[in-house]
Amino acid sequence: MNVACLTHAYPRREGDVAGAFIERLVRALTARGHGVHVVAPADAGKGGKELRQRVLVTRVRYAPARWETLAYRGTMVAAAQSPAGFLLAASLVYRQARVVARLCREEQLELVHAHWWIPGGVSAWLARRPYIVTLHGTDVALLERSLPARLLARRVLRGAAAVTAVSSFLAERVARAAGLDERSIVVQPMPADTRAFTRTSRGGGGIVTVGRLSPQKRIVLLLEAVALLRARGAGRPLTVVGDGPERPALERRAAELGIADQTRFLGAVPPARIPDALGDADVFAFPALGEGLGLAAAEALMLGIPVVATSDGGGVTDIVPPNGAGRLVQPDARDLAEAIAELARDPARRRLAVEAGAALRRRFEPAAVAERFEAVYRQAVSQQRRPSHA
Repeated sequence: MNVACLTHAYPRREGDVAGAFIERLVRALTARGHGVHVVAPADAGKGGKELRQRVLVTRVRYAPARWETLAYRGTMVAAAQSPAGFLLAASLVYRQARVVARLCREEQLELVHAHWWIPGGVSAWLARRPYIVTLHGTDVALLERSLPARLLARRVLRGAAAVTAVSSFLAERVARAAGLDERSIVVQPMPADTRAFTRTSRGGGGIVTVGRLSPQKRIVLLLEAVALLRARGAGRPLTVVGDGPERPALERRAAELGIADQTRFLGAVPPARIPDALGDADVFAFPALGEGLGLAAAEALMLGIPVVATSDGGGVTDIVPPNGAGRLVQPDARDLAEAIAELARDPARRRLAVEAGAALRRRFEPAAVAERFEAVYRQAVSQQRRPSHA
């Protein structure tokens, strides 16, 4: 099957993390014999066709080079709220649609796989070619808080041959916001780099968390839990992997709580070094609110590290079991501290984490994910070819 992959995030060079999970899926699809042509935005004037990892990529120019900054920076939604940013976003959507329509004609592409309903899904809808849409999280949050976005999303999603979401949490949210039948939404996470998470943690390394340091990650809750453990004489070192706007405030809070001497802020770490950063942790803590998926928690379990997350953590509840290899607790420092202590002192929890991690490795393995999307593609194409009856 020949497919267009339409996304506003796709690696531009080796080591680039923008859309790395999408490239993982694309490469797995090509390994199964499918033809994939990726369509993504240009970046600061760098557009046109390129061959990346033996996959054709077309970077779409949509503005003068100095203004082509909508994608790859994690600021698209905020940028599009200004009049100039809105015009740039509209230009990107329109020009992507034209490129996709042309490629479908010239290369006999049978289906468009749009990642995020906006901007990719809107471009696919305007291209008037068979398409499916995958929802990743930020796009669902947008349609929940904006009436114009909901009205547009309903047309885009109802026009799709299939809609997928990376977690059941997102599927439920988008069904409610866009008026879709939740049962019709295929829940399928993106693939992980499972080969990097094959060793088994030995424990002894304390508590670790990974993520962007933003309010949504609620790292302050974890700091308070660590302080409670220390006060009870059960203190363990904490390693915080990641960077972001909250880091200075979090470092101050660690000092105020008297745990600065046992808290390490490592900053941003390249994806290839995440397994080493997790190391031999006793427990992985993930107190984030409303995650689209929570891949970091899955990666920890793949290493055999028990995971504690919160019951309002969103998609991470698809990954972390409420008992056994993990715990789901209320977003309260005391509950978090008790769960960390329980998971860390029970060797049986590590054995269960190894078993849960092996199951997740099979679920997130790129070839397995590609096979599942292949089935979605075939069903979508067969629906389009099926004659309609009045």
